[in-house]
Amino acid sequence: MQFVRLVVFGFLILSVIYLCITLYSRSIRREKLEDEWDENPPEGATPDKRAAFIKDGMTKYESGLRKKLILLVFIIPPLVVGTIIYFIN
Repeated sequence: MQFVRLVVFGFLILSVIYLCITLYSRSIRREKLEDEWDENPPEGATPDKRAAFIKDGMTKYESGLRKKLILLVFIIPPLVVGTIIYFIN
């Protein structure tokens, strides 16, 4: 029963950590895109073009490597805990 409790609470904690990291990473990427646009706005820039630029950048981010690497939050901690439990026993 203790193992089931460890797995359930571990998954919940890792889910919260994953959500926080994902939101933080998305906000940082969005801010970089906004700064990039503000530094070099193309001629005839409009708010609609700016929104489209940011949307395209965020679409690329969603399919990028960084988004996939954040999923390691669900893999690395259980491996470390499992390894520690294995070597202690």
